[in-house]
Amino acid sequence: MNASSQFPHDSTTQLVLQTIDAYERSAKKCVARWNQRRHRRPRLLAEWLQCLPVDGRLLDLGCGGAKDAGDLSQRGYRVVGLDRTSALLLAGRRRYRSLPLVRADLRSLPLQAMSFDGLWAAASLMHLPKPDARRILTDLCRLVRPGGLFAATMTHGVRSRLVTDGWVPGRYFARWRKDELARAVRRAGWKILELKVVTNRERKGRWLNLLAQRQSGAGGSFDGLHVWHNRRTLPQDAEKGRPRRS
Repeated sequence: MNASSQFPHDSTTQLVLQTIDAYERSAKKCVARWNQRRHRRPRLLAEWLQCLPVDGRLLDLGCGGAKDAGDLSQRGYRVVGLDRTSALLLAGRRRYRSLPLVRADLRSLPLQAMSFDGLWAAASLMHLPKPDARRILTDLCRLVRPGGLFAATMTHGVRSRLVTDGWVPGRYFARWRKDELARAVRRAGWKILELKVVTNRERKGRWLNLLAQRQSGAGGSFDGLHVWHNRRTLPQDAEKGRPRRS
């Protein structure tokens, strides 16, 4: 069953569903490739952690097989991983059995407002068309406490498109100019601490590395977010309509 038939309520864009399908089909290959590499903490992630409390509550957005989330959890952080791809989450749950991994859509986050100290989004928001990404940047601002930190990597460039070649064909990539991303981040209520173009660092190509902080009073009303009160009540699959405990 493909993503479009499994989630008939999704109407935002076919590009997102095609990207999810691509990861579902290629999950075993992705996990095998990632597991072949020695896990190295990205430089941006290390910078982000330097500004966070040692026992901070963190959210890994688009966690995939949970290598970053698992590493952070093993180092004492209280981490939640979130992804939409079932097969990648299954691999993460097998490897990190005590780590809370939630299956949910970035466009409809089932998480409590102001419940995190930091958000990490490595190569995940780039798969969303820019109108969705701009709105989600505001939603993400609501998830962190005032002063909370957000770190993300985005593809740099001017041509957004569906990529039909490469090792995971069928994924959509939104490419952002530096000034364009800066405007979107500021309008969402974030203060930019660092935004720079990097080349062939953790991944091939040109990327934008962002480190931002939630400004006091930013984020607006929290009524649009579902509330989950603590780690034990996080849904393992937020899209299946299972009974929710409060």
